Amino acid sequence: MTLPTTPTADPSHASPLGKATEYQSHYAPELLYPIPRQLKRSELGLTDAALPFVGEDLWNAYELSWLNTKGKPVVAIGTFRVPADSPNLIESKSFKLYLNSFNQSSFDSIETVGMTMARDLSAAAGGAVEVVLESLSASPQASIGIPNGTLLDELDITCDRYQPAPELLTTLPGQIIEETLYSHLLKSNCLVTGQPDWAMLVIRYRGSPIDRAGLLRYIVSFRNHNEFHEQCVERIFTDIKQHCQPEALAVHARYTRRGGLDINPFRSTGDYAPPDNTREIRQ
Repeated sequence: MTLPTTPTADPSHASPLGKATEYQSHYAPELLYPIPRQLKRSELGLTDAALPFVGEDLWNAYELSWLNTKGKPVVAIGTFRVPADSPNLIESKSFKLYLNSFNQSSFDSIETVGMTMARDLSAAAGGAVEVVLESLSASPQASIGIPNGTLLDELDITCDRYQPAPELLTTLPGQIIEETLYSHLLKSNCLVTGQPDWAMLVIRYRGSPIDRAGLLRYIVSFRNHNEFHEQCVERIFTDIKQHCQPEALAVHARYTRRGGLDINPFRSTGDYAPPDNTREIRQ
C-alpha cells in the first residue's frame, strides 16, 4: 500500500470522500486513505512531537463480513483503537470501502481477519492499531447509557455563534473542583462533503469551575464548522486547555454512525483513562 508522504492542504486530494465510488468486494488494502494529523494540528499550534494530550480514536464497525474457506459468509462486529499519537488519521469513507472489500474474500478464521486488519490499519495510521472482532454467532452484547455527570442541555441560553468561538470559554471564581459535564448538542460537518456529524460530547476536568452557560454556547458554536471528528475533539480540548487552564482535562465525543461506522475520539492530559465503549442512544 502506498501512503501519502507529503501533507497537502486539501484532504480530499486523491481521496474517495465526496466522489462517486465503485465498491470492491475483494480484499483491497490499498483503499485505505490516511490523512496526516499535523495538517489541522498546525492550526492549533500543536506539533506531533509535543502533543498536550494522549488518547485514541475508537471506531465501531457494524457491517463486517467475509467468506470462510467453504464460501459461507461470516458476519461480525469490530472495534478499532487508533492511537492519538499516530501520524495519520484514516478517512472514514476509505475505511468503509476497505472493510467492504472483505465481503467476497475467503479467510480461514476470524483471527486471520483480525490480524490482517490490524496490519493494514497500522500501516495506514503509522502506529499500532488494536483490532477486536466478534462474530455475531457468539452473541456479542453492547451497552447503551449516559455519562455519570451533569447534562448541560437544559440551560436557558441564547445562541448566536455557529463557528467555533473559544472566547466563550471562561472560569468562575471558587475552589478547585472536579466534575463531568456532557451535552448532546454537538454538531459539526464533514470537512469535505459538508454532511452533518452529530455527537454527544463529554468533558471531565479538575480545576477552577468552568462557566457552564459559556461552555454550552461554545459547544453549539461548532454547528456550522467543517472538520473531521478527530480534529473537532482536538480543537475543543485545546481551546478548553488554553482558556480555562484546568489542572486535568479529558474530552470525549461519541459520534453517530455513518456507513456502518461510528468514531469516538478521546483526548486527555493523561489524568483520565479512556471510558468504556458504552454507546450513546443515537448510536
